[in-house]
Amino acid sequence: MGRMQSASFERFAGVYAILTAFASFLYAVAFVILQNVVLSALFLAAVGLLSSAVLVAVYYRLRQTNVAFALWALVLGMAGALGSAVHGGYDLANAIHPSSSPLAELPNPVDPRGLLTFGVSGVALFVVGWLIVHGGQFPRGVGYLAYLSAFLLVVLYLGRLIVLDPSNPVILIPALLNGFVINPALYLLLGFALLWGRGDYHS
Repeated sequence: MGRMQSASFERFAGVYAILTAFASFLYAVAFVILQNVVLSALFLAAVGLLSSAVLVAVYYRLRQTNVAFALWALVLGMAGALGSAVHGGYDLANAIHPSSSPLAELPNPVDPRGLLTFGVSGVALFVVGWLIVHGGQFPRGVGYLAYLSAFLLVVLYLGRLIVLDPSNPVILIPALLNGFVINPALYLLLGFALLWGRGDYHS
């Protein structure tokens, strides 16, 4: 019964992973190209909520490789996902009802400069990538994509923290690469792997 329930949740999470891929791509479009605060906030919140189901399913598999590291990745990933959802909700509230208070210009108090959305999520993805590469629960290429996405997310957080100007290449290039290509591809591949069921992915 437990294995059947796990397979059912994996299929559910697989669908959510594909939805996360599309939401991530649309967030990049809204943030970088359209520069629409309402849409970017909506999609950022959606990415956080949708990816939470994916993180649980990924943990359930990766715990067979190393349960402690898999749990650590889940905790960090959930913090990043909830941080994204809260950050998106905060931006959405301010976009719908702009505040004249100078406090509105300060960094998000829950997710300052994307600490959770980018920084903590990047660390979580690095651990996920390591577990995938050293285990056989997902195709190894997914692990390398997770490594790359993790690197770009951490660079993006540091850029937003230190440089701040979104047009600076230090911020713009990682945002374009991760938002339009790497992160959507990562979640699409995770989604397909979860939908197709378990397999032996050892090389």
